[in-house]
Amino acid sequence: MRLPAISGLSALLIATLTGILPASSEADPSGVWLTQAGDARVQVSRCGAGICGRIVWLRDPVDPNTGRPQVDDKNPNPALQHRPIVGLSILIGMRPSGPAKWSGQIYNADDGQTYTSHVTAQNDGTLEVQGCVGSGMICGGETWTRVAGASPPAPTAKQSTPTR
Repeated sequence: MRLPAISGLSALLIATLTGILPASSEADPSGVWLTQAGDARVQVSRCGAGICGRIVWLRDPVDPNTGRPQVDDKNPNPALQHRPIVGLSILIGMRPSGPAKWSGQIYNADDGQTYTSHVTAQNDGTLEVQGCVGSGMICGGETWTRVAGASPPAPTAKQSTPTR
């Protein structure tokens, strides 16, 4: 049986419509994002077929109680409580789960917990970031905005991971 030939343009159109490729560059979440509260910036990068993200800036980088850089002191694992927050990986194992959508885990340094997460690039150029508890039925989220012209430091060879 002979299959019909598909032109390159047709293949691209089919891939885009089925979610294999993003419809536009707006769907690429790579870049630096400001959290909804404006207290952190997260560098989102492509990691293979998925995405990953790490904190590259804090509004308040120094802990007022210690006078030293903020650390992961809410992490339940005592061995990880001295990791700097800046450089901490927070988007973990994010794999494509739909058009302009990735699912995996997010680490919340505010409470030291890791949650099921969904990240969606919106048509208006924002990023919707959700964290879910339990079986994923209870979710909360926020909207991150792209930081124009941001030039974060180059990624290090070894990024921290929120191992518990």
